Formats: sequence, structure tokens, C-alpha cells
Amino acid sequence: MGSSVICIDVWRIKRTSVLRALLNMARQRRTLRKMPNVTFFKLLGTGSGRTFTIRDADTTHWVVLTAWNSITGPAQFAQSNAAAQWNSIATAHAQLVLEPLSSKGQWGGYEPFNAHPDPTWNGLTAALTRANIKVRWWRQFWKSVPPVAIDLNNTPGLITSLGIGEAPVGLQGTFSVWSSNESISNFAIKQQPHRDVIRRTHETGWYKEELFARFKVIGATGTYKDVDFDAL
Repeated sequence: MGSSVICIDVWRIKRTSVLRALLNMARQRRTLRKMPNVTFFKLLGTGSGRTFTIRDADTTHWVVLTAWNSITGPAQFAQSNAAAQWNSIATAHAQLVLEPLSSKGQWGGYEPFNAHPDPTWNGLTAALTRANIKVRWWRQFWKSVPPVAIDLNNTPGLITSLGIGEAPVGLQGTFSVWSSNESISNFAIKQQPHRDVIRRTHETGWYKEELFARFKVIGATGTYKDVDFDAL
């Protein structure tokens, strides 16, 4: 399995529309599964990503991640009933179209992204990390998160980041957008809190499953919080 075009759609909604958002999360799995050219998808809640506990949850932002075997996939999704259902309750929307540069690991037993390495790329870059955390390691994992989150949000080159999750606890991730490929490499390799977590991950084996992916940003529109993607 694998895809060469990835689409991240983020909607901001009013708090009064949370029930409709939850209905979308429940009913759109079947819709997306039947959509032509979709090879992988996830409907995701969001949060600040500062502690990866339920108190991070942001019920005003929701994400649909779709992976496609066709370059026309993002436009196809934008015109779909699924997108229309989100747009009908949205007060803001951002869409990022991505091409995988690297991908290591699995998500739900799949390798969802077909990476095409490009050592010359140093433009707008996105990163996605995702893990299924073993129950017995939840406490230790949560203790390690705050220093990394603080360090991430203070790192030069970061444009924005958000926590993503398939469940309130245990199935956690982060999606971030960076001004360059070099800036995210500096964070991943040089920042001490992040290096410490990587070391402890190898020592403890606290993940059942993990995925680390990096992408070229080949299209960006709309707004997320204070970021105007059309201007990037």
C-alpha cells in the first residue's frame, strides 16, 4: 500500500456544531472507503499537543487526512459530499497538499505513504509523527511530552503545529509545518528534549506501532488559527 499525494484538511467549527462534527466522524468512514483513488484515510480530532492527554483536546478543529494514487485527488475530495458536510459547519478551512519525502513505520498495520526522497528539497516542509502507545507506558510517555512540546513551539522555522488523535488517549500524533526542510532537521537532530525522547523510545519500546513521515508542501490554501497558508 502507498500513495504519492497526501491531503490534510483542517476545519474550524463553532462549539455549537460539535455534535455535527462527531456525526461526520462516525459516518464518513464508509464514504471515504468507497471514494475512487483513495488509498488511505483518517478522520482525526485535534489538540494542542502539549501533554497528549484529554485536557489538550480542541473540539473546534477537526482533520481529515486522505492519501491518493492520483494528483487530482485533493480536488476530487474538495468537491465531495464529505467535504461539503464539513464546509457546512465550518468557520475556517485550510488544505495542505503534500508529497512524501520519507516515511518510516506503519499506521493501523499499513505503510500509507509512498515516499520519493529529494535531497535537494529545502522549501516548505511538513512532518507527521504518530504512535500507538502501550497502556503500561502511558504515564512515562506523558511525563516526557511537555519538554518536547515547549521546545518544538520555540524552534526557529516552525510555522504551526497541532496535535492529532484517533482517540482521546493512546493513539496520538503531531502534524507540523516548517519554513524549510533544514529547520525540521535541526529540531529532530539537534534539540536535546527531542533527542532524549528518541533515546528513551528505543530503550523502553513504549510504542505498539509508530510512524514518522516528512513531506514537501506542494499546495497550501486557507487559514489555520493565525496562519494564512495562501500567503506562504
